[in-house]
Amino acid sequence: MNAYNFLRLFQRFNSLLNTYLVKTEIHHAGRDSKFLGTNFIYGGKYIQIGCNTLIDKNVSITAQYVEGISIDKSVIVSIGDNCRIGQFSHVTGINRIKIGNGVRTGASVLITDNAHGEFKYEQLKIQPNLRPLYSKGGVIIGNNVWIGEKATIMPGVTIGDGAIIGANAVVTHDVPPYTTAVGCPAKIIKLSEKK
Repeated sequence: MNAYNFLRLFQRFNSLLNTYLVKTEIHHAGRDSKFLGTNFIYGGKYIQIGCNTLIDKNVSITAQYVEGISIDKSVIVSIGDNCRIGQFSHVTGINRIKIGNGVRTGASVLITDNAHGEFKYEQLKIQPNLRPLYSKGGVIIGNNVWIGEKATIMPGVTIGDGAIIGANAVVTHDVPPYTTAVGCPAKIIKLSEKK
């Protein structure tokens, strides 16, 4: 067997193994939800995915229960119905991440409610991977939200229904419903008019 065939066989085995682990590890995955390609799932017993939701390839979803930080012992990361999480995206929660129905993200989106330590002198002297996990608050994303490619949603943020987050935006504050936010840090540039 040449190197090319070995690599293809390894990739196929890895994809099958990962798909199997994802299907058996997730706390709850709704009807017709799909995982494309290889994904990294950590803490699946704290992850809930709704119906007809598509998790694109190379997505990382992690959930970890942390005493004194996590709000719920059963579900930390929840993704609603009819969502699509773009490839190479990362959703990581220790407090609470709630993604509504009909949400779509571009590729390489980061949604996080945590950091490695606080901005305190004592902690800054420690290697980041040894600092205690810290959360400023959970993340709530409403229904029918569009999050553009490479956007980052930071801890403690609520994004209202129907909002649009521009590509490369860094969302550090709440975004009202039916608005468009762009930039770093993200600022509201449009507000939809009700008719």
